[in-house]
Amino acid sequence: MPMVIDVDFQIRWAVPVHVRMAGGSRQRINGPDAALLALKSQWPSKDSAEFSLAMSRCRKALMEHGSAELARESFMDAAVRAKVLS
Repeated sequence: MPMVIDVDFQIRWAVPVHVRMAGGSRQRINGPDAALLALKSQWPSKDSAEFSLAMSRCRKALMEHGSAELARESFMDAAVRAKVLS
């Protein structure tokens, strides 16, 4: 029987994070689902420890009901490291 993973895509951070991606477009990241999308598809550098930790904590927040605010902090650290925090 296939395993069902309960994912909550409605998790929102109390305070969104704004980042500037390639081409200068500013994006408002409201929660771990949007953060994962940005990290996977638009992130300029995917080889830092901050990037890996942000990916892990955002997944955990969605799939295992981990701390959304811890995921936010890690995402912000990754954004600072990648110089995309706006």
